[in-house]
Amino acid sequence: MDKELQQVVRDAELGRCLADKLVKIWCKDGAETWVLIHGSVQSQYEADFAERMFVYHYRIFDKYRRRVVSLAILGDERSSWRPNEFGYQLWETQIDFNFKVVKLSDYGDRWPELETSSNPFAIVVVAHLKAQETRGNRLERKRWKLALVRRLYEQNYSRTEVINLFHFIDWVMSLPEELEQEFWQSVQQLEEER
Repeated sequence: MDKELQQVVRDAELGRCLADKLVKIWCKDGAETWVLIHGSVQSQYEADFAERMFVYHYRIFDKYRRRVVSLAILGDERSSWRPNEFGYQLWETQIDFNFKVVKLSDYGDRWPELETSSNPFAIVVVAHLKAQETRGNRLERKRWKLALVRRLYEQNYSRTEVINLFHFIDWVMSLPEELEQEFWQSVQQLEEER
């Protein structure tokens, strides 16, 4: 579906679509009804973000003629930036487009829940929040990165989930080369202890 999304939005001039995903889901009862979920991860302020969400939503609907759910995951640090609607009115024509927004910074005060959750999304949120928090302290970042990898070993995730979560953690919590080498030595030690 991702290649199809790229086709749908390839001529959009409103912004990048690298983090956008298009997935198809089926109802539990196996019914023929299906919904397209358009998710977009946005890590920084973008003035035209809500308009881009509308354009993608419409293009997906236009291509498939199916219902579309749009969801934005915001990873920026501006607590007041929460774009969740786009619209305009001209004469007697009006467009009102609203979409769900999840602001990762809102999870900062739910720390105990994040630390005890077995939901893979909790690890993603912790990695993101700690990456922001440790931007100026690479040693602390290395410590948190290792703690998250240790948590991956402790949870009962599938091999694919562990690999995908690790790739995200590794990407969002990048380290300078020297600390990265130390990190990998610690990971090897972790594996030997298992």
